[in-house]
Amino acid sequence: MTDPISVLVVDDSALMRNLISSIVESTPGLRVADRAMNGVFALQKIPRCDPDVIVLDIEMPQMNGIEFLKERKRLGIDVPVIILSSIARKGAQITMEALALGASDFITKPSGSVSSDIHTVAGELGQLLIVYGSQHQRVKGKEPPHYRFEAPERMFDLAPHEEVIKAPPRPVRVRKPGPTEIIAIGISTGGPNALREVFAAIHPELTQPVVVVQHMPAGFTEEFAASLNRICPLDVKEAAEGDVLKPGRILIAPGDWHITVEKKTLAGIVHLSQDEPENGHRPSADVLFRSVAREYGNRSLAVIMTGMGKDGAKEIGSIYREGGMTLGQDEKTSIVYGMPKVAYELGNIQEQVPLSLMAERISAIAAEKR
Repeated sequence: MTDPISVLVVDDSALMRNLISSIVESTPGLRVADRAMNGVFALQKIPRCDPDVIVLDIEMPQMNGIEFLKERKRLGIDVPVIILSSIARKGAQITMEALALGASDFITKPSGSVSSDIHTVAGELGQLLIVYGSQHQRVKGKEPPHYRFEAPERMFDLAPHEEVIKAPPRPVRVRKPGPTEIIAIGISTGGPNALREVFAAIHPELTQPVVVVQHMPAGFTEEFAASLNRICPLDVKEAAEGDVLKPGRILIAPGDWHITVEKKTLAGIVHLSQDEPENGHRPSADVLFRSVAREYGNRSLAVIMTGMGKDGAKEIGSIYREGGMTLGQDEKTSIVYGMPKVAYELGNIQEQVPLSLMAERISAIAAEKR
């Protein structure tokens, strides 16, 4: 017997509380545990309604979303929080502050009940609530309800111990791996906090450039890169057209722009484009990986991490076949074991690595002299 995922809705607008509650109740496997008009009431209600996940507005009277997250952290409340707020679109800095304070993810709020994007937001919100609510139920020892997305996904589970898992034998490759000259990462749902963990622990003397595709809306990636730069020993910035691939610099693909690499005589550079989305995404990890395979071949390291769907799973195989090294985040530490799962099942991943060891493994492979 499974229990529905219980959701606490926190928003100062009665209209938005009703709208969000309607989205929750219309999503199979979810139910509204309670509603609150600000952070003070939310803190009072949490012990009584025991939610699996919280939907949190940022701008609220008496105790706003940021103040709530600070108090939640002080009190040791571990219920996952999804930020849903109109300020997120114009206040990316506040959204990144919320993630740094422990929020699990974010989504922009629809403008009203007749908003043209209401159905898109409803679907995204429902998926995020299921993802993070299921995670919390498993932590509490419950069995989450069964559900299906567009493609079935396996959810987060706790690891009794964490280790690097070698993949089964793979087909013969075109070339053997050479010294790593570039690192490419594709990541989606659960990515902001996963990347915070990886880049905070990355080796400070890493000599390769790193290019990242994180599925994130336009307007957020500049501040996301800045937030990573504050905790990472390397330089992190949002990529711009023609940026040079400098040793030890991390470039984050801008929201709504594909990113590719070009290897030149003196140094590599990146290009941005607004070509059609691939796998439903722009930026797309497949677009990045394809260019890395073409330009750097067996001198590349590709990493595919937590995320819904299959973006990056196919073209990371191009890097593998050219002789590059490929890593995938393991099931037990992925918020959503979608992208790395498909890549592994296609035979494109050499090692599955838990999140806690990902920075160490990337740094070690990058330092190898082959």
